[in-house]
Amino acid sequence: MGAETVVGRGVTLARGVRVGSRCKIQNGALLYEPAAIGDGVFVGPGVVFTNDRTPRAVRPDGSVQTVDDWESVGVTVGDGASIGAGAVCVAPASIGAWSMIAAGAVVTSDVPDFALVVGVPARRIGWVGRAGRRLVPDSSGLLTCPVTGAEHRLDGDVLQEVSA
Repeated sequence: MGAETVVGRGVTLARGVRVGSRCKIQNGALLYEPAAIGDGVFVGPGVVFTNDRTPRAVRPDGSVQTVDDWESVGVTVGDGASIGAGAVCVAPASIGAWSMIAAGAVVTSDVPDFALVVGVPARRIGWVGRAGRRLVPDSSGLLTCPVTGAEHRLDGDVLQEVSA
C-alpha cells in the first residue's frame, strides 16, 4: 500500500492486492487479488472487484474445488480514476486513468482513460477531465475541462490530453 492512502472501515484488501499512493478506499469495499490500483484512485463505499471468471464451489463431478482449480484474474485501475459507491468491477477489466465509474455501475469490459461510464452493464456516455467534470466540446473539435481549462482531443475512441 502506498503512502498517504486512506482505508475505511470494513474494507477487504485481499493478500496480493496492490494499492498506490494517495488513494481513498471507502467503507465496505471488497478488493480481491490480483487487483492493482494506481496512484490517487478513489474507491467508493461498497465497491466490489471480482477475481474469478467462472466461480464454482464444486467441480462437475460434485467434489469440492480447491485452490488448484482456480485461475485468478484481476481488475487494474489507472491513476486518478474514481469508482462510485456500489459499483462492481468484473475481472478481468482495466479501468483507465482519470476515468469515472458511476455509482452502481457494473463494469464488464475495459474502460478507456477519461471515460465516464454508467449502467448495467457499464457503457460510456461521455468524457471527464482530471477534475472529474464532464468535458465540453467546442466548434474546433476540442473537449475542454470547465474547471481546469485543459484541452483534450478525441482520436477514434481514445481521448488525448492536448494541454493540461
